[in-house]
Amino acid sequence: MARAIFIPRELDPNEPRVAASPETVKRLVGLGFDVIVEKGAGLGSRILDQDFAAVGAAIGKAADASKADVVLKVRRPTDAELKGYKSGAAVIAIMDPYGNDAAVAALAKAGVTAFSMEFMPRITRAQVMDVLSSQANLAGYQAVIDAAAEYDRALPMMMTAAGTVPAAKAFIMGVGVAGLQAIATARRLGAVVTATDVRPAVKEQVQSLGAKFLAVEDEEFKAAETAGGYAKEMSKEYQAKQAALTAEHIAKQDIVITTALIPGRPAPKLVSAAMVASMKPGSVIVDLAVERGGNVEGAVPGKVVTTDNGVKIVGHLNVPGRVAASASLLYAKNLYAFLETMVDKTTKTLAIKRDDELVKATMLTDGGRVVHPNFARAAEEPRTEPAAVPATTMVAEAADAKPAAKKKAAAKPKGTA
Repeated sequence: MARAIFIPRELDPNEPRVAASPETVKRLVGLGFDVIVEKGAGLGSRILDQDFAAVGAAIGKAADASKADVVLKVRRPTDAELKGYKSGAAVIAIMDPYGNDAAVAALAKAGVTAFSMEFMPRITRAQVMDVLSSQANLAGYQAVIDAAAEYDRALPMMMTAAGTVPAAKAFIMGVGVAGLQAIATARRLGAVVTATDVRPAVKEQVQSLGAKFLAVEDEEFKAAETAGGYAKEMSKEYQAKQAALTAEHIAKQDIVITTALIPGRPAPKLVSAAMVASMKPGSVIVDLAVERGGNVEGAVPGKVVTTDNGVKIVGHLNVPGRVAASASLLYAKNLYAFLETMVDKTTKTLAIKRDDELVKATMLTDGGRVVHPNFARAAEEPRTEPAAVPATTMVAEAADAKPAAKKKAAAKPKGTA
């Protein structure tokens, strides 16, 4: 008997993405699965029910989740959804477990084997499964589009008979996946782009995209990266010097995009109210970290705020979902690539190898227990949300970032722009 996979319609009204595409459904059917897609699941991503049906899926209803051995979702299932899942089902989604201990405990209580896609290790084998990268890439792109929409001027320099329109100045704070795409997109639209990050290795990446790099390049900066390529926490002295350089630079910018996220912690504050106040009327700031507390003072989740001095602070939620038709296609491929590693090609059944490095890294609950080492004690000792970090790491998706020993700052730091 074929195993069943269920793809539900996301219940969150702010979530238009879907966890499958016609391409991945066709491949799942080819692996021997019965695929059931809830009616209307793909409409927010411009995928019609008949598109799924044409490649072998059955169009069903929410109650069909009770038949499924595997549930593919975008967001963590609600308590109401979990009541409809059968015990032992594999549930694969972006689980967002940090600070949500009760929700993690509920997954365990429901008896499902839950996998958190954002914990996918960043190794060569798992590149095609990296949801953080696939979604952050689109978020970086959309951030520039949103900034351009709010900025009531042209971005590129235009030389006309009537005069010259100056190019907009854009500053990208954090050069992870989102930041790199924001740089590339802003450059394509004709803006003059600068970017900052505490990792020295990204300077070359920034310059390769035609942007200028801004940082206090002292001895501490040169050592500000872990062996795994992530940002280290900087000393108070370095933070102060970098903040001064950044504040001076922000005052001259038309567009600022912040991308700094640290999993498990509130977003670091990078742009103060004073920095916002120093910007020209009509300037725009897009805060991609607003859902985790925000990088910008004054950012409001889900709103575009105009300050007293005429600066717009954009705090859109679920930015990848703002380009859902593209985001869903990439996310669906991430899920398929991961699920395929857990399928026995001979018997065409789900065969979870619990000693596999991908499974160990992403498995959150199993057999009625919370098994991920970061959350295994969540039920009995609820996690306390740590305080927000000041501007210590200006890097998007800084997974595994760990505080480093403080070092003395060099006497004569050098700034580049």
